Amino acid sequence: MKSILIIGGGWLGKPLAHYLQTIGHKVAVSHTTEVGVSKTNTPQLNAIQLDLQSDLSHIIKTIESTEAKIVIGCFPPGFRSGSGDGYAINWDKLTQACKAASIEKVIMVSSTSVYPNIAKPMVEDDASLSKAIGSMDFDHKAVVMLQAEQHVIDSGISYGIVRCSGLVGPNRHPSRFISKMKQVSSTAPANMLHLTDAIGAISFVTALQHSTIVNATTPNTVNKAEFYQAALDSAQSEETLPPLVTDNDKQILAVHLQELGYKFHYCHTLELV
Repeated sequence: MKSILIIGGGWLGKPLAHYLQTIGHKVAVSHTTEVGVSKTNTPQLNAIQLDLQSDLSHIIKTIESTEAKIVIGCFPPGFRSGSGDGYAINWDKLTQACKAASIEKVIMVSSTSVYPNIAKPMVEDDASLSKAIGSMDFDHKAVVMLQAEQHVIDSGISYGIVRCSGLVGPNRHPSRFISKMKQVSSTAPANMLHLTDAIGAISFVTALQHSTIVNATTPNTVNKAEFYQAALDSAQSEETLPPLVTDNDKQILAVHLQELGYKFHYCHTLELV
């Protein structure tokens, strides 16, 4: 049994906390507000209030109060709300706090948005901060995410970085994204990941004895047009796809995670709809 603190009790963090608790770990999960804490706190799951905008000393004391040995950062970068640039700063502060609190391992839930805008299969070595700096192939979001990852890598603490593809699952059916699309490609791969495998991959990497970076993405897929049409059919929706294009894009590969021994629950993206 390990004592684990999950930073961020949202759509992914809360069920991850419940899963880790059910397999025997002592788990605490953080929220930035008292309302979030009150909704999550149960006799089985300890919820605490922690805002990474707080002073470093306060973050250290809060982490120490949980007696955690492992910290899992499961909070979104906030690009949609316009606050994404602070993501790397938050990770810098969090890794400093973890080191001061004698945390044994840090797990970062990252994203496959770290990869360059090149239409080819992507493995973990295709993205790093050193490769992104000065390259036009990496967009601003990728650079910010890679800066955050670098803080974890440079922390001196054992780590795992899990780069998740687009997440789907309960209350996040892929058909709901279609109304916001201006176009959809009939050649670009649909890189997607179910909540069950996101939880499974994070839990798996948490248990590893060495530091690593892995892609977490459903191993087999179809093009985006086929995937989203299947999603509409599954939802029995009368909505139609936006205009089709033939723009190709990168395909994320999960070979490394599989070689380490992880077995996916969903092996094909059409199983997700």
